[in-house]
Amino acid sequence: MGGFTEALQERVHNAREAVAAALEAEDAYEMALAQGELDDALRLARKHGIDVGAEEG
Repeated sequence: MGGFTEALQERVHNAREAVAAALEAEDAYEMALAQGELDDALRLARKHGIDVGAEEG
C-alpha cells in the first residue's frame, strides 16, 4: 500500500472521529467543519479508487 493511500485512509478515519466528536458535543460549527473534511476525503478516495472501509457508527 502506498503512502498516499495510507495517508488518505488516515484522513478519512480522523474526519469520521471528528464528526462523531462534534455530534457528541452538539457543536454545529465543528460538525460542519468535520463533515466538510470527511466529504472531501471521501471524494478523493473515490476519485483514486481507494477503499476507506464502511462508515463507522
